[in-house]
Amino acid sequence: MEQPLLGGPPGGRCGAPPGGRWWYRALRSWLPVLSWLPRYSLSALRMDVVAGLTVGLTTVPQALAYAEVAGLPVQYGLYSAFMGGFIYPLLGTSKDLTLGPTAIMSLLCASVVGGRPGRAVLLSLLCGTVQAALGVLRLGFLLDFVSYPVIKGFTCAAAVTIGFGQIKNLLGLRGVPQTFYLEVYYTFYRLPEARLGDALLGLLCLALLLTLQWMKSSLGPQNQEAARRFVCGAATVRNAVVVLAASGLAAACLTSGFPVFTVTGKTAQGLPAFRPPATSETSANGTVVSFLEIVEGFGGSLAVIPLMGVLESIAIAKAFGDQNDYRVDANQELLAIGLTNIMGSFVSAYPVTGSFGRTAVNSQSGVCTPAGGIMNSAVVMLSLAFLMPAFCYIPKASLAAVIICAVAPMVDYGVVVELWRVRKRDLLPFSLTFLLSFWEVQYGLLGGVALSGAMLLHHAARPPLKVTDHGVLLVELGSGLSFPASEHLSHVLHTHALLGKTCSISIDLDLWGYCWVRPALSL
Repeated sequence: MEQPLLGGPPGGRCGAPPGGRWWYRALRSWLPVLSWLPRYSLSALRMDVVAGLTVGLTTVPQALAYAEVAGLPVQYGLYSAFMGGFIYPLLGTSKDLTLGPTAIMSLLCASVVGGRPGRAVLLSLLCGTVQAALGVLRLGFLLDFVSYPVIKGFTCAAAVTIGFGQIKNLLGLRGVPQTFYLEVYYTFYRLPEARLGDALLGLLCLALLLTLQWMKSSLGPQNQEAARRFVCGAATVRNAVVVLAASGLAAACLTSGFPVFTVTGKTAQGLPAFRPPATSETSANGTVVSFLEIVEGFGGSLAVIPLMGVLESIAIAKAFGDQNDYRVDANQELLAIGLTNIMGSFVSAYPVTGSFGRTAVNSQSGVCTPAGGIMNSAVVMLSLAFLMPAFCYIPKASLAAVIICAVAPMVDYGVVVELWRVRKRDLLPFSLTFLLSFWEVQYGLLGGVALSGAMLLHHAARPPLKVTDHGVLLVELGSGLSFPASEHLSHVLHTHALLGKTCSISIDLDLWGYCWVRPALSL
C-alpha cells in the first residue's frame, strides 16, 4: 500500500526539519498542511482532482436536500457546502474527511432556528467559536465522556425523524407540522391528499437510487471491467443522476403547461456576499430582537450542536484513519471544524460537520490529501454562480428520495443486539436517548449524556467488591478505587467483620482515596 502523504507519528505529524527548528515544529503542530504539502506530487494532484469532482457531484444535490431538512431556502445548503473545502486542508489531519451540511446537523438546526436564515447563520458563528475554543484549549478528551450507546441512540432516532419527515415531500403533502408526533399523525391523516405526480416520481427516484446502490454492491471482480466501472461510477454519483433526470422531467412538464410536480421554485442566484452575520434581527411586527435575546433563545443547543458536530466529524475521521493507516488529532479536528463554522457564517452558512457518505465517496475515489476538498468546493461554487436558475425545476420528491436513502443506513438495528450481548445496562442510555430524541433531539442527547454520567459516577462510588473471610478478610477490587467509594468500602468491611466475629478492622484513607486496611482488637 502506498504510504499516505498525510500521516506519520502520533497526531498526523511528520518528523522535524533538519536542525530541529522549534518554531517550525510549533507552526506545523497548528498547520498540518505543512506536513504534506512539501511532498505533494503531480500524481497526487490528479487523484485529488478526480476525487473532488466526484464528491462535488454528490455534494450539490445533498446540500440542496439538507437545506430542506433545516427548513431553509435550498441555496443555504450550497452556502454551507464550500467553506470547509478551503479551511480543512490547512488545519485538518484526515485526508478523507469532507465537511458540509449533514442530515443530523440540519435537523438540529431546524429545531433551534425555526426556518429563520439569519439565526441559522449566527448559530454557525457561535457553534464554531465553541468548537475552536475547545481545540485551542486542547480539550478534545472531553468527547470521550459521550458514550457509544448515547451516540447510537441519537443517530438512530435522528435517522427515523429525518426519514419520516421526508414522506410528506415524497408524496406532495402540504400543511404537515414539524413536531414529530404531530408529523406522524398528520402524514397519515392527509394521505388521501397526496399528489399523484409527486408520489409516482418520488417512489420512482427511490427505486432508482436503491437499484443503483444494489448493482454497485452486487458487482464482483468476475464482471467485465468496463461494465463494472460504468455501474460503479453511476452509483457513486447516483444522487446527481437521479436529481438531474427528475429536474429534466419536471422542466419538460412545466414548459408544456402540465405542473404535475412540486418543485423548489425560484432560488437566489450567485455567490453569497462575504460579511459578518447579523447579531440582531427585526421581527414581523417591527420589534428588534437583540443578540442576548437570540442567544437566550438558543439555550442548551449552544452546547448540544457543537458537541454533536465534533462527535460526528471526529468519529468519521478516526474510522477512515484506521481504514487507511494514518492518525487523527482530535484537538486539531476541533480547531478545523470550529474555524470552518466561523468562516462559514461570513458566507451565510449554517453549522456543518463531517459527512460519512461523502467521506466514503472521497476515500473510494482515491483521494491523496485534504486538497481534494478544494475541487469539491469549486464544483459547489460553480453551481451557485451559474446553475441556480436551473435548480428551480428540482422536484421536492426527488430531494426527499435522496435524503431517505442517505439516512436509512444510520438506523442500526444490530446495535440493540450488540448491547444486549455485551453489556445490558448500556441499553438504558441508548433507550433514553432514542425515545427523548423524538420529543426534542437536543433533549435526547443531553438526557443520554446525563444518564451515562450518572452510571459512571455510580460505578466509581460502588466498585465491584469480592470479600472472603477465612479468619482474615480478603477484599478483591474489580476496578480502581477512588474517594467516592471510601464510605461504601468501609461499610462492607465492617459488616463482614462483625458478621464473621473474627476481628475488627480500621480503615485509613489517604488524600488520594487509596485504602489501607489494618487489623485492630479482637472481638
